[in-house]
Amino acid sequence: QVQLVESGGGLVQAGGSLRLSCAASGRTFSTYAMGWFRQAPGKERDFVAGINWRSGRTYYADSVKGRFTISRDKDNPKNMVYLQMNSLKPEDTAVYYCAAGPSRSDYVPRGYNEYDRWGQGTQVTVSS
Repeated sequence: QVQLVESGGGLVQAGGSLRLSCAASGRTFSTYAMGWFRQAPGKERDFVAGINWRSGRTYYADSVKGRFTISRDKDNPKNMVYLQMNSLKPEDTAVYYCAAGPSRSDYVPRGYNEYDRWGQGTQVTVSS
């Protein structure tokens, strides 16, 4: 059973930085992709960034390109995935979710339905 546990959320001023972490356990991830989604109150859960575990290929939503960086630590036994968030804006405020899903070759899934495992979420609040 795959388990994903996020950490690192919090309150930060606009222009600041946060790093989210996701510890993944329960299977080998060589054929998986990992992603970060976010959901603001009253809105849908949106794709933020994804990474193909084997190739390291990444993909970002336009709204975070140049500000957020997703990475993974293959040598860490906890299969860590990170989301470094810089130049944060109030509109980045949301609950952030880590997700895992099967992926062929070096494809990076971007759709909600392409991920089949989810963490519990961590709150990120950016004040103006």
